[in-house]
Amino acid sequence: MKRLFQKKPLHLLHEEMKDENRLHRILGPVTLTTLGIGAIIGTGIFVLTGIAAHDKAGPALMLSFFVSGLACIFAALCYAEFASMVPVAGSAYTYAYATLGELMAWIIGWDLILEYAVASATVAHGWSHYFQDFIGIFGYRLPICFQRAPFDFDVKTGLMTETGSVMDLPAIIIALIITAILVKGIRESARFNAVMVAIKLVIVLFVIGVGIFFINTDNWIPFAPFGYTGISFFGNTVIGQTGMGGVPIGMLAGAAMIFFAYIGFDSISTHAEEARNPQRDVPIAIILSLIICTVLYIAVAAVLTGMVHYDRINIDAPISDAFKQVGMPWAQMLISLGALAGITSVLLVMMLSQPRIFLAMARDGMLPQKFFGAVHERFKTPWKSTILTGLFVALLSAFLPLRILAELVNIGTLFAFVTVCTAVLIVRKTHPDFHRPFRTPFVPLVPVLGIIFCLVLMFSLPAENWLRLIIWLLAGFVIYFGYGRNHSVLHHRLSKM
Repeated sequence: MKRLFQKKPLHLLHEEMKDENRLHRILGPVTLTTLGIGAIIGTGIFVLTGIAAHDKAGPALMLSFFVSGLACIFAALCYAEFASMVPVAGSAYTYAYATLGELMAWIIGWDLILEYAVASATVAHGWSHYFQDFIGIFGYRLPICFQRAPFDFDVKTGLMTETGSVMDLPAIIIALIITAILVKGIRESARFNAVMVAIKLVIVLFVIGVGIFFINTDNWIPFAPFGYTGISFFGNTVIGQTGMGGVPIGMLAGAAMIFFAYIGFDSISTHAEEARNPQRDVPIAIILSLIICTVLYIAVAAVLTGMVHYDRINIDAPISDAFKQVGMPWAQMLISLGALAGITSVLLVMMLSQPRIFLAMARDGMLPQKFFGAVHERFKTPWKSTILTGLFVALLSAFLPLRILAELVNIGTLFAFVTVCTAVLIVRKTHPDFHRPFRTPFVPLVPVLGIIFCLVLMFSLPAENWLRLIIWLLAGFVIYFGYGRNHSVLHHRLSKM
């Protein structure tokens, strides 16, 4: 039992940073912030707003974004402290290893693998929907067998239904293209992302600036058709209404669903090892990107639900279809093009982050070093795990529907956030004098509020998500006790001392 909770000393993490086999430190504060915006703005605005407003919250989606953003602010402040203390790849996995021990670090690392891989597949789905919407403007249509996943969840019946398709072909293609870009190098990836971010910010500002003139306030009535709550406990609704299939609905249930839209800020911490001045730049990028994106999300939610009544929102391409419904079909092409650019940058950052989690775990012996820890001699990227990630994302996005993927990734993300907030409370007690270039303010209030908000949102997710998370973690335990525990670098190092 003592081995399972061995902690990785903070001074050891700093020593490992001097190793020659590290990633390139080429990212500045602006680039890191654009990576954060690149990961946050995209699927949340262009895809999940439709599902959340239509199925969960109605116009109260504006408050859903505020609640989710507030929960993220608390978690982001905790992430920023750790990122400044331990500026290496690994994000919450590394933080947990230093504060909660090896077993908890494995659980979080395995959870992050689920988060980024499933998030990437969800984003690839969103890209596919907008791509098909875009080519549809010109009269082109893919064969039905290649349009979407072979089955979907029907919210009216609460049952799985066949779609008539075999696979989502565009999702596969974009996942493989992004994989090729990521293998090439972090500099090329960051430049590509910066261009995509610039395009989508212009489109988002267009949506807000033009759409505001088409707002009909009658569409905001009723403001919260499903109520302001939607809190459940392991799938059993305890406060609020229950929708078809027994799932909770309401403003808080909507917040739990669209929480996925915010996970990009924590991906910044996975690139701390590639930041030029991580102690300063990473906290700035985390907080700045989150604030900018929260304001934009609330504004777009207000415009969307004001332009179109919530029950007439197109869940596949909500923004472009809203402009079509108000008599601006020409804007459909512009928004679809911007959505493609925006969602592409989200996919890039998500798939960029996943291999860095693999890399951190492989360095600690939790996964095979020769494969997951391999850094390309020329490109200085974790190329083998990047290719594996691309193939895994392509398969998930080809065969699993959007609704299942979106909710699955949320519970993994919230779990990671709870862990980081808890870790701040612990490390303040165990290492009170350790150098902290950035300190989370108002401790213990901020971490405790972060834990409470995230737990409330976790319990607002359907019970199936808890079951899927448990199954995923059980599979992780098999790998840890079968491989990671016996190959732990920390254990072998401490046993020699």
